[in-house]
Amino acid sequence: MPKLKRLAALIRHHILTSSTVAGSGHLTSSLSATDLMAVLFFAGFFKFDVKNPKNPNNDRLIFSKGHASPLFYSLWAVAGGFDKRELNTFRKFGSRLEGHPTMEFPFTEAPTGSLGQGLSVGLGMGLAARLDKLSYKTYVLLGDSEMAEGSIWEAIQLASFYKLDNLVGILDVNRLGQSRETMYGHRIQAFQKRIAAFGWEVIVIDGHSFAGIKSAYQKAGRVKGKPVMIIAKTFKGKGISLVENKEGWHGKVLKPEELSKALSELGKVNTKETGQLTKPLVRKPKQIASRAAGTLSYKKDDKVATRKAYGNALVRIHAKYPQMVVLDAEVSSSTYADGFKNAHPEKFFEMFIAEQNMAGTALGLSQRGKIPFVSTFAAFFSRAYDQIRMAQYAMATIVFTGSHAGVSIGEDGASQMGLEDISMFRSILGSAVLYPSDAVSCEKLVEEAPKHKGIVYIRTTRKETPILYKNDEKFPTGGSKTLRQSSRDAATIVAAGITLHEALDAHDKLNKEGIMVRVVDLYSVKPLDMKTLKKAAKETHTIITVEDHHIEGGLGEAVASALSPVDGKVYSLAVSKMPHSGRPEELLEYEGISASSIVKKVKEVVRNAKARA
Repeated sequence: MPKLKRLAALIRHHILTSSTVAGSGHLTSSLSATDLMAVLFFAGFFKFDVKNPKNPNNDRLIFSKGHASPLFYSLWAVAGGFDKRELNTFRKFGSRLEGHPTMEFPFTEAPTGSLGQGLSVGLGMGLAARLDKLSYKTYVLLGDSEMAEGSIWEAIQLASFYKLDNLVGILDVNRLGQSRETMYGHRIQAFQKRIAAFGWEVIVIDGHSFAGIKSAYQKAGRVKGKPVMIIAKTFKGKGISLVENKEGWHGKVLKPEELSKALSELGKVNTKETGQLTKPLVRKPKQIASRAAGTLSYKKDDKVATRKAYGNALVRIHAKYPQMVVLDAEVSSSTYADGFKNAHPEKFFEMFIAEQNMAGTALGLSQRGKIPFVSTFAAFFSRAYDQIRMAQYAMATIVFTGSHAGVSIGEDGASQMGLEDISMFRSILGSAVLYPSDAVSCEKLVEEAPKHKGIVYIRTTRKETPILYKNDEKFPTGGSKTLRQSSRDAATIVAAGITLHEALDAHDKLNKEGIMVRVVDLYSVKPLDMKTLKKAAKETHTIITVEDHHIEGGLGEAVASALSPVDGKVYSLAVSKMPHSGRPEELLEYEGISASSIVKKVKEVVRNAKARA
């Protein structure tokens, strides 16, 4: 105990000095959890080879309350993870020690800072440990303020469903939020009753009693068949009288003249002292060799929905990607992910209707070496945008697939129509957005997706569509397919998904009237095939984009933006009216993205060109 108390004082010393040097940071939020983390690290519970952060059997620590980064970095400095002098670079441009943990820092498991997400990531890591038959535990430090987030409770109920006894939550109940007391303040029983009701083992402690904290971790290690939540009553700013349990100090640090007084309250501190982490057992996951994926066998006259092709592809490519896992939000019979569930039930995770937790869990799985394929209706990914946004900062490879996209889903109505999804995923840094138009292209793009380092979005269609391509056709990310062209093309129609078939129908109708148009399948909305688009703009002078998506941020805006420096006109046909229930063909006509609408626009372009001539 004496050494633990000395190390806790040393950690507080580093929290105080690094935040004052930085001139900003979350001092008080760090001090409240210092004792909890000091005992976890240095009393033998947290098993980690500090010289090998990539050891697959290291325990995992996630700061869901990522604003407590001064504590996070100080812990690892005292554990010998890096030179303590680097703490003085905290929050400076170019430093690995950013305001909230990022992957620049080698001991960060996942980027945090957007509250309410850490437990989902930990859940994913717990599932990965079970899948790999590894003994590591995942610890998640939570703040009481973020317990208001729904994603936390999504994770709590699912961790209980999967009986994840390798997941330990540590709830730092320090009473004070940013602007006021938290919802339950220090009413610990409110948290205890709620979390226990979900089936967790709950251990309530004084978060500043070293004996109590140590006992809690010992009990947590003996629990089988359920996750554990340690609920600790703490005080924000603990150990420093100026700030302890005082309102108005969230996100504020001590001034230099206040620092010396605060440090004196810690007593004598040996800044050269370090703590020792216990190394884990040496275990590695079983390596499964990659084999060739199966072959496709679609026939020319087949009509297959791309959502069904997605399901077919998951089963077909499993041999090629043995680390793949599939997550679905209880719509697998519609997304056709159920084919994989039946073939590989141990690698399929039912996430139920809780999309935020599904995305966060996928990140946790990805960070432990899995390749998650995540599916639901395209419209419902908007709920999980924050989790998807955070995954980009993890540089994670996750394949999201949204089915039932666009007004072409028909009678289900506006609430089910994904009309913002392309825009959403295009805005993610380094993402790829893929939009297949037939079963062959869909299967090939699903197979191609894991090769992309970053977030991938595949947009699938509810309605059956004709086969357009041969089974051996290649579909590299960033490509396109020119399906119709001539030397007399008056315009180029650029489309993808359901509207590509409308464009081909329009081409045939215009051809009968002697009007030639080029048709491009822009299956890769991001990145774009600039070579093909520039060539089309140069040769036909007019580009007409057609999409079953809102015009804002969709395929049309992507093309128009890319071609802005290039001569030629770009016109966009997209969903611009409030959609309603109806037959797919009625809705395509109503929104002006049907074959007849394309014919009308092409004729208008040709007529205007003749008038100018």
